[in-house]
Amino acid sequence: MKLAIITITSFAALLIVGQASAADGKAVYDKSCAGCHSMMSPKLTGDKAKWEPLLKQGKDALVATVIKGKGIMPPKGGAKTDAEVKAAVDYLVANIK
Repeated sequence: MKLAIITITSFAALLIVGQASAADGKAVYDKSCAGCHSMMSPKLTGDKAKWEPLLKQGKDALVATVIKGKGIMPPKGGAKTDAEVKAAVDYLVANIK
């Protein structure tokens, strides 16, 4: 019984750590978004004018678009969860240059 409790507690701790790291927008962006948005338009850096109309829609609209996918961007842009998408969008919006 004691071993079962330790195992369950350890598993729960790993899940919490995994969820906490999912909220790291830069890590999600680097893993799921940078491959395209560093080479294709709109780029994170150098395409601020192309981002302006998208930014005017607001972050909620950007998150919804990424979750659905658009053009060649797959749903969630390669991220695993909606929370990862939101974290990546937050990171991207804060760092568009």
